Amino acid sequence: MSSVITAPSPDANGHFGPYGGRYVPETLMHPLQELEREYFRAQQDPEFQRELNYYLRQFCGRPTPLYFAERLTKELGGAKIYLKREDLLHTGAHKINNAMGQILLARRMGKTRIIAETGAGQHGVATATVSAMFGLKCVIYMGSVDCARQELNVYRMKMLGAEVVSVTAGQRTLKEAVNEAMRDWVTNVRGTHYILGTAYGAHPYPVMVRNFQRIIGDEARRQIFEQEERLPNLLIACVGGGSNAIGLFYPFLDDASVKMLGVEAGGEGIIPEKHAARFQGGSLGVLQGTRSFILQDENGQIQSTHSVSAGLDYAAVGPEHAWLRDEKRVEYTYATDEQALSAFMKLARLEGIIPALESSHAVATAIDRVPKMSREDIVIVNLSGRGDKDVAQVAAKVRV
Repeated sequence: MSSVITAPSPDANGHFGPYGGRYVPETLMHPLQELEREYFRAQQDPEFQRELNYYLRQFCGRPTPLYFAERLTKELGGAKIYLKREDLLHTGAHKINNAMGQILLARRMGKTRIIAETGAGQHGVATATVSAMFGLKCVIYMGSVDCARQELNVYRMKMLGAEVVSVTAGQRTLKEAVNEAMRDWVTNVRGTHYILGTAYGAHPYPVMVRNFQRIIGDEARRQIFEQEERLPNLLIACVGGGSNAIGLFYPFLDDASVKMLGVEAGGEGIIPEKHAARFQGGSLGVLQGTRSFILQDENGQIQSTHSVSAGLDYAAVGPEHAWLRDEKRVEYTYATDEQALSAFMKLARLEGIIPALESSHAVATAIDRVPKMSREDIVIVNLSGRGDKDVAQVAAKVRV
């Protein structure tokens, strides 16, 4: 494993090694360049940072606790498990960190209309929430399959004043929602900002979203020193596009002693079109603005994906994750639907915490790895969201 990360992250053109970049229609080049300039100006602007920190603290509920999962630790009999409780944020997931940062950028740029894509609905709810806060028109694109399995979040978005567009093309999940959001942006680019929800897409989105989410790892780093007076041995987070994972991992990348484990959606097993584990069955390609690992056939056609968790049900992974895998700085594995459902129930029964199905993939991997570790070791699992949205879906699959 590499001891430190020394390459630019990303370079000036948005590349993480061979990954990343900006592969978009000409119409979007100017708005992306404008967004890049404004974002990097805002990064250096104390007033922007003060405003962002104020809302993250007073509205979103940061800092989130780093909670010692005592009963789960005892049950597994290995390393000590801490949960980074992003599920306790307003709207119920880490997505609000990025949505808040981007809405402040949109206001700074004079945009009056917000669009977004969503899979599990948590990013849609976060975007609808911040749009309502600041009185901006909001349109959310969501695949019709995801609308059905995340009906609660669809209603929440509508309650918050957003228009929810159910996308019926293709597989009718997250990939198609992104396609429709990008079409909207091309058409309405002058007054519209696209709050992309994960560390994916054309530059500057991967670096911008990562930096808005790194507060997860920055807090976890301080908190584990306060509680244990040392660094953790292992970090675990689920990986769809990868924003919650890169948010946890990034502040620890230069700590050679800290191992990191990203968990993709293994679905029904690593069988074509039955999973969403890009590093297990994917290859290098370009999709929706960036170059990364993608589930595609030999002709470059995007394959269908499957996961019990709508937020992980996506054919591509963030470019920084692809680079970190090449660098052997982060290990990537997968958990199946069955393992995630089992972990969902185990955390609820042992800790009184109902996790999102996305987060349950990380918990499942902890359940597998922790018993093989020393009792002196420390593991931090990013609990990226809460499972209220998933209860009806789990109830249809698991008897209690």
